[in-house]
Amino acid sequence: MALVIDADAAYDEALRAVSGGGVVAYPTETFYGLAVDPFNVDAVKRLFALKGRDYSKPLSLIVGDASMLARVVSSVPPAAEPLMRRFWPGPLTLVFPASEELPPIVTAGSGRVAVRVSSSPAATRLAAELASPITATSANPSGRPAPVTAAQVVEYFGDGLDVVIDGGGLPGRLGSTIVDVTSGRLEIVREGEIPARRILSS
Repeated sequence: MALVIDADAAYDEALRAVSGGGVVAYPTETFYGLAVDPFNVDAVKRLFALKGRDYSKPLSLIVGDASMLARVVSSVPPAAEPLMRRFWPGPLTLVFPASEELPPIVTAGSGRVAVRVSSSPAATRLAAELASPITATSANPSGRPAPVTAAQVVEYFGDGLDVVIDGGGLPGRLGSTIVDVTSGRLEIVREGEIPARRILSS
């Protein structure tokens, strides 16, 4: 079985797991997510296999703060900057031109990468203490509902995970709003927790 640990005590185990190529479930402000090191191709392949996810679907990432963007994006278009100031940390995912150092498996070869700073203390602490971005895909097999409790995560994956950070029951709600800024304009990819009108008025 996966090691299920209360959030206050989980980080050392979670950091060791992710650093060693493991898969960790963690709470966000909406659902539970799955973290691997996006620069570890074997770990990313394991994540895809666990979820039954098609390789044509890119993975989004969480960074500890905006300064970590330089590891995964090649540039930050000016259109992104007011959104980052207003909505980060929070449920806004921005699609940037990807860094050439990011493995193509993460971006599905698109040359773009979706990134956010979560308002979940567990998510931001995990990325910050790793000093590295983490994957932000929801902790469910593809096609199944995203989980709002650690028990649901364990029910889905059992011993397929290394560590589950138990953050209690989560609110669910909508996922993050996704905005593509790669063209220099704001393109709403998915309207989620933040309404499109708030994005476009920023």
